[in-house]
Amino acid sequence: MQYRTLGSTGIRVSPYALGTLMLASSIGNPDHEDSIRMIHKALDAGINFLDSSDVYGDSEEIVGKALKGRRDDVVLATKFGRPMGDDPNRQGTSRRWIIQAVEGSLRRLQTDHIDLYQIHRIDPATDVEETLSALTDLIRSGKVRAIGTSAAPASYIVEAHWAAERRGLERFRTEQPPYSLLNRGIEREVLPLVQRHGMGTLVWGPLGQGLLTGRVRRNQENDLRRVPFMRHVSDEHRIDVVERLLPVAAEAGLPMTHLAMAFTIAHPGVTSAIIGPRTMGHLDDLLAGLDVALGDDVLDRIDAIVPPGTDVGALDQAYVPPALQDVSLRRRPLAQRSAD
Repeated sequence: MQYRTLGSTGIRVSPYALGTLMLASSIGNPDHEDSIRMIHKALDAGINFLDSSDVYGDSEEIVGKALKGRRDDVVLATKFGRPMGDDPNRQGTSRRWIIQAVEGSLRRLQTDHIDLYQIHRIDPATDVEETLSALTDLIRSGKVRAIGTSAAPASYIVEAHWAAERRGLERFRTEQPPYSLLNRGIEREVLPLVQRHGMGTLVWGPLGQGLLTGRVRRNQENDLRRVPFMRHVSDEHRIDVVERLLPVAAEAGLPMTHLAMAFTIAHPGVTSAIIGPRTMGHLDDLLAGLDVALGDDVLDRIDAIVPPGTDVGALDQAYVPPALQDVSLRRRPLAQRSAD
């Protein structure tokens, strides 16, 4: 296992990180003991980076059970910020919620510290200095070792760094963006930015959330198409591109999963790619591709199919800025438009 440094933190992590969303009983694997065995198998294979979130059902509890006796061997990451119920204050990045959220995660994970605490999605209602101030206090208290963002636009990362420097606060050390053969948009700004600022990257969706497994083909029914948050697997344009990538994998003598994973970790700005297996079979397949490295000829063929810095369609869970979600931020009031 060739470990990599997580940005400028000095923390050494594996190029694959184990994502635990699909190990939650209400989302993926209903068998707790099987999920724990999968975590142990990943650790035994050399993966030392685990990523979870407070909204992943009982994922944090499962991770906490699995890490008994092995906590010191793991770089443990989790996230906060998405709604934890109907209470409007049990979400976001306010100091009030951050302090409450971290205590909940620590309890569920059965640990006294989190190695990487990440904002799951940025909160436009909270000033970035408020958020950084609370996270800085967590680092100084020893409950958190480093902080990061997830799916944050480049502009937010720059603003956060500026605020941290101006106020003497801890700065974000990592970013967790989507990245795959189908979604290369972060190559334009986000990856160059994090490289320039010495940040680590923990990319999610390297298998296109199912599209790059080889299981989804043109004109074929698939169980993934019926999952509510997997509507992107019915995007015919994305599927057409997958059909063009499959021969590239075949001619390289690789399963599609191995091609997809090797592509993501080949970028010098990517520290680790999150794998999200649901079954032991899925995990075994991904572990078998840990040492795969793509040659320039293969990467050139991929570039010809999906040009650098471009996205083929969009992921259902991709970040959408408020300026696009809220129509009032895109249109002047009618009276004002008439007056103009």
